[in-house]
Amino acid sequence: MFIVKSKNKTLLESISRACTVIAEKGFNAKTIWANSSLEDLVPNLDAGVDVALIDFKAIEKLSMMQIDAALENIPASRLALTFTPDLNNPTHGPNFGALSALITNFIIVNPPSAETIVSLKVNFPENNFYVESGDYLKNLELGINSIINDDALTIESFVDVLLVNSKSDREDGLFPTVVVDPQGVALGLCYSSKESIAEALKTKSGVYFSRTRGLWYKGKTSGATQELLGIDLDCDADTLRFTVVQKEPGFCHLNTRTCFGADSGITALYSTLTQRLENAPPKSYTKRLFDDKDLLHSKIKEEADELCTAVAKDDIAWEAADLIYFAMAKCVAAGVSLTDIEKHLDSRSKKISRRPGNAKPQYVQKKEKIEEKPKEMEKFKMKTYDVKALSSEQVDKLLLRPIKNTDDIMDRVKPIVDSVKAKGDAAIKELTAKFDKVNLESVVMKAPFPESAMALDPKVKESIDLAYNNIEKFHAAQVETEPLVVETMKGVTCSRFARPIERVGLYVPGGTAILPSTTLMLGIPAKVAGCKEIVIATPPRADGTVTPEVVYVAHRVGASTILLAGGAQAVAAMAYGTETVPKVDKICGPGNQYVTAAKMVAQSDSSALVSIDMPAGPSELLVIADKTADPRYVISDLLSQAEHGIDSQVILIAIDLTEQQIEVYQKELYKQGTALPRAAIAEVAISHSYILNVKTIKEALEFSNQYAPEHLILNIANAESVLPDISNAGSVFVGPYSAESCGDYASGTNHTLPTYGYSRMYSGVNTATFVKHITSQIITKEGLDGIGDAVTTLAHIEGLEAHRNAVAIRLADIRK
Repeated sequence: MFIVKSKNKTLLESISRACTVIAEKGFNAKTIWANSSLEDLVPNLDAGVDVALIDFKAIEKLSMMQIDAALENIPASRLALTFTPDLNNPTHGPNFGALSALITNFIIVNPPSAETIVSLKVNFPENNFYVESGDYLKNLELGINSIINDDALTIESFVDVLLVNSKSDREDGLFPTVVVDPQGVALGLCYSSKESIAEALKTKSGVYFSRTRGLWYKGKTSGATQELLGIDLDCDADTLRFTVVQKEPGFCHLNTRTCFGADSGITALYSTLTQRLENAPPKSYTKRLFDDKDLLHSKIKEEADELCTAVAKDDIAWEAADLIYFAMAKCVAAGVSLTDIEKHLDSRSKKISRRPGNAKPQYVQKKEKIEEKPKEMEKFKMKTYDVKALSSEQVDKLLLRPIKNTDDIMDRVKPIVDSVKAKGDAAIKELTAKFDKVNLESVVMKAPFPESAMALDPKVKESIDLAYNNIEKFHAAQVETEPLVVETMKGVTCSRFARPIERVGLYVPGGTAILPSTTLMLGIPAKVAGCKEIVIATPPRADGTVTPEVVYVAHRVGASTILLAGGAQAVAAMAYGTETVPKVDKICGPGNQYVTAAKMVAQSDSSALVSIDMPAGPSELLVIADKTADPRYVISDLLSQAEHGIDSQVILIAIDLTEQQIEVYQKELYKQGTALPRAAIAEVAISHSYILNVKTIKEALEFSNQYAPEHLILNIANAESVLPDISNAGSVFVGPYSAESCGDYASGTNHTLPTYGYSRMYSGVNTATFVKHITSQIITKEGLDGIGDAVTTLAHIEGLEAHRNAVAIRLADIRK
């Protein structure tokens, strides 16, 4: 290691791109080290100095208590002690030994001999000793850290210092050089020689060595030049890294910014926004953001608020990405670069003194104002509307779910699907390590599953078995045991018969709630339908295993494989198959927005040849309650769905309730909601849910049919009598004792249901989900004679002569 200390400002500004510099007063070079008294230690370090120099003579007579107080909370690596060795006192007194625990770096001024340096290194092996005298190049060759205090130093001689202990692995002596941007993104690979490094430092630009052209000044002819920010050696001292600011159109000869394809992440976002600032279409959303500061500031505040309320991991990541997008738009509009932002981040990391960490008064005041109000008025309070006071447009707005922009999700999901499609198991392992922080040895468990993986509490096993039997009984009753046979006319018999889908993939979510019940709801109808192969995908736990409840149900339904993966990668693995994951013909099961997007991508790809059960959205519940309903029951049902996730929505349609009666519901909501383990999640869901007060049951049913809920609860008098009036709902729970939770677990009906209004056109999962229907027909001579003329006439009208002839040729034989 070495440090350059010089008064040659021009030299320092060049070589500071490739070394550590002790800053001299008045220089504006790369300031990393600075002389400091105990009083100005913290101010210097706060100002961005990496290492503060302290003279041992100035503190040797102080007590260690005084020194400890001055150095408190300052990292040892950010301090250096300068001293002259004392041959008569090799240990330099008790203070010196104590300081070795508080300070990492020691600078020896005028050492009497190399032996003195060696003895110090032996006595204090954990510290870095630098020498400020002698032949620095020779010292460096001997492994002695040096301070180069030489005004006669040139860039050419400095390159010898830089490479003193480096050695190229190449026969031609060139150093492989990785070129990166200020964010560390690799732009490409070059080669460097001593001559090209010196020229790069002189010109402060990207200069490399071409094996065919000699010195290569990057971008000299194309204009894609580079500003050199820094040069580093790797840990083996045989490879260089050049950090540069790359000018447009980019590093690669193909006019892309990198030689490795398109950017991603923050770098790509910054590049995209920079381009859009210059050429965004006049009325585009991005153009409006750049031109309308109020709009941009409103979006930043909105996304910051949504990030604060996010709870689930995926939701936090989603909202953080939104906030970064709009914050970056603000930066680009103001000419602020990523490098500018990182400079501030780096400078903050160097500060020793810390801010108190209090929020600004306006935000503290807002919080205090909320806390002054009665708690039941703030938490778990549903917005309340009276249908009489609403216009038809306002009622229509209540029917709307939040608009979901799936473009961004699709853009994230497609690369995941493509990666699994191309790399199979290797991609699943990489993605599981990235998203779930779990390193898998194998991505699957194969049947028969070990008993140890199904070890359950007897009570849990008994509950699963009871639920299993009820669900199996209800779904077995749905099996079509006989074909449908209809004689449409004499001699023409048509039939339809069911056949199981041979291979099915069942997605069982993890995330904020573990749902082994979903394994029952998907696996049992698949087994009852007669599917030959059942593959179950579920995210692994932190230790790489699967919850034993899921394994037990997988065993009971006869699953051949459990895929230890979640998200889009699990869907892709089942859709396309991998080395160990069987390819399936249909994928069923709920999941987050990425799972849903992956299912849609796979279904639309003809090379996958896979179907899905239905589109999916957040959980939802609508309760219709009249004056006979028990508020405790109603609220418990609403919260049972609100706790699923922050994007869940629950609605109470109150039939002719007074304000006082609705207030009873609000208080019960607060009481039950705040006691939940998942209260934070449920509270957010409640914040975008509501109570709608209507006058009659007819109005309630009309609104419910328009909303088309996933779950509908009828907690009203004579509830069963209104079933004929229900036209749109995933599943209906009739009467005060039909808790929605029963349908989720054990009553027998299926809990995998259409959400987001899709119950207008989709059914929930059932036995028919796992079968397809084949039709057949038997036509006799008499039958063809009766139907043939109609067929030939219609075929002739459509211009399909071969169709006409296929029947006509037979009719001719029959009618001879």
